Amino acid sequence: MNLNQERVRTRCREIEESLERLERIRGTPKGMGNASPLLQSHCSPLARSSITRAKCDKIRIIAMRTVILLLIYALLTIFLFLLLLLFWPFGVRDPLLRIAKWAMSLGCRILGLKVEVSGRERLDRRAPYVFMANHLSFLDGPLLFWLIPRPIRVILKKEVFRIPIIGVGMKYVGFIPVDRKKMWGGKRSIDKAIQLMRRRRYSFLIFPEGTRSRDGRLQAFKRGGFFLALESRTPIVPVTIRGTYELMPRGRFSTRRGLIHVVFHPPIPVEGYDQSNMSVLIERVKAAIESGLRN
Repeated sequence: MNLNQERVRTRCREIEESLERLERIRGTPKGMGNASPLLQSHCSPLARSSITRAKCDKIRIIAMRTVILLLIYALLTIFLFLLLLLFWPFGVRDPLLRIAKWAMSLGCRILGLKVEVSGRERLDRRAPYVFMANHLSFLDGPLLFWLIPRPIRVILKKEVFRIPIIGVGMKYVGFIPVDRKKMWGGKRSIDKAIQLMRRRRYSFLIFPEGTRSRDGRLQAFKRGGFFLALESRTPIVPVTIRGTYELMPRGRFSTRRGLIHVVFHPPIPVEGYDQSNMSVLIERVKAAIESGLRN
């Protein structure tokens, strides 16, 4: 028996003794949920069974949080539908967005997400912006929708707008569908967003990578959002998100509890930029977002 195996067995005996004490005191052993596979393979059935129970408890907690969140959102959907019927004849939109922001904040609390935010004091809450953020997780969109300190709109794939009631509400408040399968689908959506920004001074949230990262690293930026900023002459606010990839990476359908960091960088004016030097603007925005990832 080598020294490593002896250490593992010694540690295993200590854990088993702790488990037995816990059983006598509380009736439910804990403490093995984070044990390594090597440690688990050397432990007794008592210790291994505690690992299984700990994992089952974790799954039950996640499932319970998800069910509670779905029930709350179902009730909110009914409430928003009634408000939509009330506001539609008068063209009132911002109260619906404020309710949606509150719903996003509630969802984050139920899911056990803690958020540290910096840089929002740099923003003029009355001015329109194009917010550009890195995209790590399904959590990013709802999170920024809540944290951005003014009503915003988003360009989303058209399939999202098929959700009953929610899809109608998103179109009503100014969210824009994009058909990614059609060659000119993206350009049409950007053109419509430009019109809304000029006419109503809307702010938009853009993920310039176009899709969620598969490995947590920053991907190449697409130009659509930069056309939006240049044509509407609207400053760009780079936003860095850290932590959402670890909590809910692409392909995962549940989220873990944990800490998320969000940094709002100083707005970047678009004066002096056009299509001829757009690449310089893209690199400037990308560098700002990357600077937040290194901290």
